Amino acid sequence: MNFKILTLFPELFPGPLNHSIIGAALRKKIFSVDPVNIRDFATNKAKSVDSSPYGGGAGMILKPDVLQKAYDFCLKRFDKKPKTIYLSPSGCKLNHDKLLEINKYENVVIICGKYEGIDSRFITHNKIEEVSLGDYVLSGGEIASFILIDACVRLIPEVLGNKNSLVSESFQNHLLEYPQFTKPRVWQNLEVPEILLNGNHEKVSEWKLKTSIEVTKRKRPDLFKIYKKKLKERK
Repeated sequence: MNFKILTLFPELFPGPLNHSIIGAALRKKIFSVDPVNIRDFATNKAKSVDSSPYGGGAGMILKPDVLQKAYDFCLKRFDKKPKTIYLSPSGCKLNHDKLLEINKYENVVIICGKYEGIDSRFITHNKIEEVSLGDYVLSGGEIASFILIDACVRLIPEVLGNKNSLVSESFQNHLLEYPQFTKPRVWQNLEVPEILLNGNHEKVSEWKLKTSIEVTKRKRPDLFKIYKKKLKERK
């Protein structure tokens, strides 16, 4: 996958994406991250990219003409039409299904807002999808873009190495992952469940599914409702 990032702070990249498993995938060129400085497309000598909002209000808004030039520059760099995402609290919430949808694209453009956001006409004109990480506001889209890219890259089969790692992860089947344990067998008077020690793989699998269902029902009843709905549809 190829990620183009429209940002006012290109020096932040690749940042945390340059470390651990994701960093190894980056060095292997399984995916790429290319930040594009929005300020390079400013139309005046002062290199200003924002202005005060019409109708009044606090903060500044990124200008649509500057963003359009930066966006057009990105589009010309792709052979295939990219998936374009604007990271915004107003967008649909990012979840596993949305990640699977994004990962169908070879090329992804991520627009990082700043200040009070961007001119809405730019979003409307280009039919850009808005995606939110949750019901809170960050100081800029760059931090959110790290999360989005990391989550997308982990779904690329070659990245984790073990295909079973993805199968058992949380949200894969609208269930949270079952609890995990390692050595020592007893710690702080807490023991590893006996069923995980007996070597009966069928029983272990049953325990994992049953426990995942219980954990999801207790911690994420909203997700559990989706699981029950999908289960009913499959039946």
